[in-house]
Amino acid sequence: MAEPAPPIDQTTLRNPPNDTPDPPQALSKSAHKRLLKQQRLESKKAERKAAMKEQKQRESERKRREWEEKMKGLSEEEQSKVLEGRRLVRNERMAKRAEERGLKIERLARAKELGQKVVVDLDFSDLMTASEIHSLAQQIMYCYAVNGRTTSPAHLWLLGCKGEIGAQLQRLPGFDKWMIEKDDKSYIEVLQDQKENLVYLTADAEKELDELDPKSLYIIGGLVDRNRWKGITMKKANEQGIQTARLPIGSFLKMSSSQVLTVNQVFEILIKYLETKDWKTSFFQVIPPRKRSEAEVEEDGENEEQEGGHDQRKRICVEESSHDKESIPA
Repeated sequence: MAEPAPPIDQTTLRNPPNDTPDPPQALSKSAHKRLLKQQRLESKKAERKAAMKEQKQRESERKRREWEEKMKGLSEEEQSKVLEGRRLVRNERMAKRAEERGLKIERLARAKELGQKVVVDLDFSDLMTASEIHSLAQQIMYCYAVNGRTTSPAHLWLLGCKGEIGAQLQRLPGFDKWMIEKDDKSYIEVLQDQKENLVYLTADAEKELDELDPKSLYIIGGLVDRNRWKGITMKKANEQGIQTARLPIGSFLKMSSSQVLTVNQVFEILIKYLETKDWKTSFFQVIPPRKRSEAEVEEDGENEEQEGGHDQRKRICVEESSHDKESIPA
């Protein structure tokens, strides 16, 4: 005989469950302002990118027309000579690039054995927006390009390389062939046996760096927009029981705002110090004038020239990373 049906819950009939999702919580005033600012920045960035693309297309079209006009006025023999000269120039340029890549590979291979170890901590992806993660990936690309050009490269480690930041890095040209150490595990897992040599670089540290210790592994926090997360790297290092230190920026120049720098700026400062053994030179060559106080910029005397120099280094980084796509052995 069939079992009797369970009794109907009258409470459920009177108050049916509400499957409608809760409405999203309203943003605070400051959060709304940050969101609008971020949207404006992204919009301006997209406009600049479109304008640059259009300008590049116009320039390419102009050169093509000039080339066609030049070739029209030449005989077949003259055209043949021009084309041959162009091939020779291209071959020389390619040979020079190949030689430079070979030297770069030698330097990075030597750095793997003897270079200063620098770690980028990528365990902060869950605290950043998609655009901030993209920005971090670009900063890491600049780090690698700068490291490849210098005469005294560091040995770069990317740890916690997973999730969205891992996916962003995989999209960079030639990333799989970069001569670095990378792991999806955190630095505290990968370098547990060298914990006593770990030094987290944070502006909140009491200790100021005098020089770089070849035995130490210096950690840079891979976090964009740290103003939202003040003190987070210091707190993390203290909880893990590892050393902290800050760059001696205040001893050599005054900043116009906070001493928070981008990942690639911190990395390049370390690289410049390895080259020059001079903190002041390293700071003035890397930190953009807009981040320094007016007095410091005037004392430097090269405001506009240096600002252009930073933009030029940025362009070179993008170009070099694109070349790496061609051939860099692991």
